[in-house]
Amino acid sequence: MNPDAHKLWQAPQWAFAILLALLGMLGPFSIDTYLPAFADIARSLDASPVQMQQTLSAYLFGFAFMSLFHGAISDSFGRRPVVLWGLVAFTVSSVGCAMSQSIGQLILFRAMQGLSTGAGIVVSRAVIRDMYAPSQAQKVMSQVTIFFGVAPAIAPMVGGWMLVHVSWHGIFWFLSCVGVVLWIAIFRLLPETLHATQRQAFYPRHLMAGYWQLGSDPRFFLLALASGIPFNGMFLYILSAPVFLGEHLQLAPQQFFWCFLITIAGIMGGAMVSGRLAGKIAPKRQIRIGLLIMLVIAVLNLSANLVFKAHVSWALLPLGIFAFGWAVMVPVVTLLVLDLHPERRGMASSLQMFVGSSANGIVAGVVSPLVMHSTVGLATASLLMLCIGLLSWAYIRHRWPEIGHNIAHG
Repeated sequence: MNPDAHKLWQAPQWAFAILLALLGMLGPFSIDTYLPAFADIARSLDASPVQMQQTLSAYLFGFAFMSLFHGAISDSFGRRPVVLWGLVAFTVSSVGCAMSQSIGQLILFRAMQGLSTGAGIVVSRAVIRDMYAPSQAQKVMSQVTIFFGVAPAIAPMVGGWMLVHVSWHGIFWFLSCVGVVLWIAIFRLLPETLHATQRQAFYPRHLMAGYWQLGSDPRFFLLALASGIPFNGMFLYILSAPVFLGEHLQLAPQQFFWCFLITIAGIMGGAMVSGRLAGKIAPKRQIRIGLLIMLVIAVLNLSANLVFKAHVSWALLPLGIFAFGWAVMVPVVTLLVLDLHPERRGMASSLQMFVGSSANGIVAGVVSPLVMHSTVGLATASLLMLCIGLLSWAYIRHRWPEIGHNIAHG
């Protein structure tokens, strides 16, 4: 924690949370906004469904790759420069997407978007821990998740409106404007939170030693799996939205927002509960509650899809409940990851994001195309991904029972 943290931000805590949420929302906003336009983009660029899915996987793999470096670079040069340059790259790549004349160009610029958007969410996590002690950091991280949840709920509505009244190109021009506005806001408002005495030397040998220290720690890897893989249990449905919502549930593109609204309502509700529980119950118990909620609803979802034909009247509700359970546990797991090696919090945030984003890319490029044409397949894959996270946490509790017993102060 920065020893001068109390001097860096004088405004209310919720305002700081909103600023960081704006940073973190770029990633999901870049995904959700253009999903309603999938069919129109495919017709415009003469692209197949598989090629359109590659615009997602290219973004996600780019996001995962660069996530390895955003946090490590911010540990050496500071948080502000990484965020500001990331926003510049995002704005330029969004302009490239808007001007794309072929599916190959769109895939390329989507990959560039992915390379840049990770800076916001990776660095914002480290910023929270720079500024606050653990129990307070959990509250702030929960507040960030609440505000952060508004953007993905609005994004498909914006995308659907632009698709009808402008064109799919307008969606990416809008994202370019978002990048410019965010750059100005961050430049003027976000202080440098990494104290000069906490900066790490930027030498290849030093960096490799840090990556080895974290990457060879099984606790780190298992915690990253416990938070990142269950997320894909609901993210799979988001990635498969054009088929799941359009074909299975017979919704028009302008109605896609219902899926996102219900999912984000679950995330916001879970984040509020997580913030209320901060410092009141042991982290391990809070994680167990979140995982149990997800397990019960995932089993019920699979059972319902085996017995009934999916219908909009009930098929979206499990996503909201699953999202609620995930949001209850993920702030706690994230803080456990950041505090395993306090001197390398930026790098830890990077590596955690890399694990989760790599899983996102595999789900987008491989799992989603395989199962999206069957609601039973979607429900089964969702349950299996949750089980990976559940088993990871169960092994952690067996092998290192002290993890999650309490959160140290400082």
